Amino acid sequence: MTIAAGTPSTAPGFDVASLESSSVFVKAAGLVLDEIGEAKVTGHIDLASEHHTPWGIVHGGVYSTAVESAASIGASAAVVSRGQVAVGLTNTTHFLRSLSSGRVSVEATALYQGRTHQLWRADITDASGRLVAHGEVRLQNIAPDPKG
Repeated sequence: MTIAAGTPSTAPGFDVASLESSSVFVKAAGLVLDEIGEAKVTGHIDLASEHHTPWGIVHGGVYSTAVESAASIGASAAVVSRGQVAVGLTNTTHFLRSLSSGRVSVEATALYQGRTHQLWRADITDASGRLVAHGEVRLQNIAPDPKG
């Protein structure tokens, strides 16, 4: 199943295809979702000065946030039909190339999807296709908190 970005889900209080209900922090990272599937999520970020460290390069937290967000959205899309969401247990993101601006692509794919947990890989590449950051996220499938 592939979900178009912006399509609401059937899970209570949870829209797997939208970052609209995310915190200001997640929104500030700038991830735009292009495609959401149960085993793959793609998106992009237009990097600019608001993503910079004091040294004028993109903060690694932007990449870590994109890795975890893309993996969590895809993993949740995989279990939403069971009334569950997926939450991150570990996020290991490696920063390979520094950038100060430009569009990067984010692609997250499932490596393992089990009954209770999942493992996802995410790659962030620049406009030339060079790897900028790589991460893996281990997630647990849980029932969402009805209180939000």
